[in-house]
Amino acid sequence: MSDQEKMTEELFNDEELTDKQKKILVAAIESFSEKGYAATSTNEIARKAGVAEGTIFRHYKTKKDLLLNIVAPVMAKLVAPFVIRDFDKILNKRFDDFEDFLRAMFENRREFIEKNSQIIRILVQEIPFQPELREQFKEHVAAKLYERFEKLAKYYQEKGQIIDIPPKSALRMVGSSIIGYFIAKYLIIPESEWDDEAETERTIQFILNGLGTGPK
Repeated sequence: MSDQEKMTEELFNDEELTDKQKKILVAAIESFSEKGYAATSTNEIARKAGVAEGTIFRHYKTKKDLLLNIVAPVMAKLVAPFVIRDFDKILNKRFDDFEDFLRAMFENRREFIEKNSQIIRILVQEIPFQPELREQFKEHVAAKLYERFEKLAKYYQEKGQIIDIPPKSALRMVGSSIIGYFIAKYLIIPESEWDDEAETERTIQFILNGLGTGPK
């Protein structure tokens, strides 16, 4: 069993899926991540899954329905719990320094993205163009993420380590820098040679120089 098949089993293990459905989901994840939703045909997915194209439509009404059936469990079972669990862990640990928090975030995100790169690629590629996915992301991830980050931002502001700006603005700046780093590395130019240590340090210093209050 491939890594993608194992991941699919974990994501959909509490749903009653036939072997053919599982093969369809694996093939769809691979195709959507490689070519994008719009450029992938159901015929191509069927060939890759080793089933007739009509089999797909017996289980999923449309290609969009297939996409949503992939993403919904990912949001609910994989992305949201990982994000919330990690933030709770960080909140409970209360890193003394904002810089230490950023480094912990980098390591957690790197491990997560490397393990689930195909699914992450689909989310990044399709969320901007699919209103249904945006709503799922807002419901399962964004709202809960902001609630926890707001507490973190206030904590570091009280310690004098983050400038006094709205937490939502701080989240946007931190998130865009960290997510942008991983999008470039894993999705845009994955074939490039990366010096992870140097690039991580540059990104952290960029955030600190923008949000940090500097030496007293």
